[in-house]
Amino acid sequence: MKNKIPDDVLKTIFQRKLKRKSLNGDVYQKLKKIILSGQLKDGQRLIQEEVALHFNVSRQTIRKAFLQLEKDKLVISKFRKGVFVSFRP
Repeated sequence: MKNKIPDDVLKTIFQRKLKRKSLNGDVYQKLKKIILSGQLKDGQRLIQEEVALHFNVSRQTIRKAFLQLEKDKLVISKFRKGVFVSFRP
């Protein structure tokens, strides 16, 4: 290609690769901090759609964060009932 930018110029402009932030990890960390701080009480229901609107992310991202929180035993998922906080500070 005629108009291709030389590799050495690209290397000086972009010295390192750009890292993409993980939305799943960010939402998980924020929810974990909220639960551990006691802002969400034990037994309180977390509604996926409301949490997604609050963080302005998709429901899939919230679902993944809930799975991580469930592994940490901070929430309990009940079939056809929802996700509930299960942490007592």
